[in-house]
Amino acid sequence: MTSQPALAGSAPSRDQIRRAPKVLLHDHLDGGLRPATVVDLARAAGYADLPETDPDKLGLWFREAAGSGSLERYLETFSHTVGVMQTRDALVRVARECAEDLAADGVVYAEVRYAPEQHLEGGLSLEEVVEAVDEGFRQGERAARADGRRIRIGALLTAMRHAARSLEIAELADRYRDSGVVGFDIAGAEAGHPPTRHLDAFEFLKRADNHFTIHAGEAFGLPSIWQALQWCGADRLGHGVRIIDDIHVREDGSVELGRLAAYVRDKRVPLELCPSSNLQTGAAVSYAEHPIGLLRRLHFRVTVNTDNRLMSHTSMSREFEHLVDAFGYTLDDIQWFTVNAMKSAFIPFDERLAMINDVIKPGYAALKSEWLFRQTAPTRGSSTHED
Repeated sequence: MTSQPALAGSAPSRDQIRRAPKVLLHDHLDGGLRPATVVDLARAAGYADLPETDPDKLGLWFREAAGSGSLERYLETFSHTVGVMQTRDALVRVARECAEDLAADGVVYAEVRYAPEQHLEGGLSLEEVVEAVDEGFRQGERAARADGRRIRIGALLTAMRHAARSLEIAELADRYRDSGVVGFDIAGAEAGHPPTRHLDAFEFLKRADNHFTIHAGEAFGLPSIWQALQWCGADRLGHGVRIIDDIHVREDGSVELGRLAAYVRDKRVPLELCPSSNLQTGAAVSYAEHPIGLLRRLHFRVTVNTDNRLMSHTSMSREFEHLVDAFGYTLDDIQWFTVNAMKSAFIPFDERLAMINDVIKPGYAALKSEWLFRQTAPTRGSSTHED
């Protein structure tokens, strides 16, 4: 990928991708720690189970362990990150660094999710967990602003689908909906844990006019997506990549959508796609063969996300770099994904519209015009003064 300013309609440079305003809807707080922070927090907490104590080696261990091709094995890596996130100070630090790292990568709006029920071993209450994470996000926003960057972060409270606290976490999300929490989610291994087990939580949220997304269609397939939408009423699909199983591409290149795929496209259901994560868990074979290419071409409401930046050794910029390399995407394509994500965010409509019109579109317009101002060497014999 070229490092020079891109011509209009050509592949953007890495620097342009990094500077482009980006929107992130699917990012796990406990999947995005800096390796050095994991080591520091483990030392402070007396956590002795880390497989490596050198930050570089630990980062490599996370990537290799998460790249096994199994979602269940992938989820095992979180025992270490969650294990060091059991105090208020640790949660504040992790959330602050999350905001700083995203802002440094050009993310202007993010919804970061975490499961409060997983951070109680040190004696914190659910409320104390939520308030600590919120304080960290706000600190990170202020630090980014002082550094000349702007980011806004909302939290998604996640309930673990194998546990029985989803209604309690949904009620918690609703209580903090005006204090940094923008919605609810369920996560964890899909197989054997259908979303319909948590109908009471979803019914509560719908009656409270609240927003929620559901991890569905990553490992389990179409039944998980169908239940998330038609039984539970999800606003968005966390991953949803397996909707591709309901799309048939004929030998002549024509495409036929099954009823579920047609419903998802017709209803503009946002898909929180995470390409690098999908490769690690076996939901996709390669970037070039990732369903995102076809789904974008068919105009599904596709968004690009990181899922777990530590485990996948990724960022929003890296995700887009992979897609530019695989599909030849331009800044127009990246803007399309970004506007899709902002349209699908869980903040009020007028604020989403302002982000699109006042932050995202001007940012891309400036990047796309850079080719007009490329510096070129003067031609031999050219005059450097006016006639």
